[in-house]
Amino acid sequence: MFANLPRPTVFAHRGASAHAPENTLAAFKLAAEQGADGIEFDVKLSADGQVVVHHDPTLDRTTTGKGKIGDYSLAELKKLDAGAWFGEAYRGEPIPTLAEIFETVGNKLFMNIELTNYATPFDKLVDKVAELVKRHHMEERILYSSFFPHNLMRAGTLTPGLPRGQLALPGPAGWWQRRWGNLLTIQAEHPFIGDVSAQSIARAHARGRRVYVWTVNDPSEMLRLQTLGVDGIIGDDPKLALSVYNRA
Repeated sequence: MFANLPRPTVFAHRGASAHAPENTLAAFKLAAEQGADGIEFDVKLSADGQVVVHHDPTLDRTTTGKGKIGDYSLAELKKLDAGAWFGEAYRGEPIPTLAEIFETVGNKLFMNIELTNYATPFDKLVDKVAELVKRHHMEERILYSSFFPHNLMRAGTLTPGLPRGQLALPGPAGWWQRRWGNLLTIQAEHPFIGDVSAQSIARAHARGRRVYVWTVNDPSEMLRLQTLGVDGIIGDDPKLALSVYNRA
């Protein structure tokens, strides 16, 4: 399926997060309803080794919990509210597991899974994710991404043949990620919107890599990137992006 994604591919960033609480089933189901090609989301491990979908290393910003997500068991995480912060209509929305994402929208969307064990780089996150991908037969619908090259290398070892994309921080801070990415056998580069140029896209394409840009929410930027030849965008409002690209 990776080979046949439309261009520019529209990835819903943490789901349709402009209209629903990020990284929740509600946001992913809405992305599917709006016609997104895929979803981008973040995975981490709970204290008892379960793969959950959540962006921040802590719970404070988007849930009723406090502290590090890795200090809570899955049962404890499931008691938290991950939707009320966004709006009353989403009160009671829980933190989902990766398995629940696969079971709910796995047959509808391509999935860009960001391996975000940045605070715990030597845990078993990649192994657990690869195990779930195989258990749920999701191999044709997965693109791994990470700022950590060793995560991508491990994913390639555990699930050979699945596409992988190197994320890079903005500007000089992302220099080492871009440098490491040049040394890896990967299928995609995921640069920050401010670091994209016709030259950088041409270099990536010359290496046989796609370019998926984050985070793109402005219509004029969507069109600029399309003109430059990017392969896809990662943004909060897939409905808007599809309209800009005349695919609504």
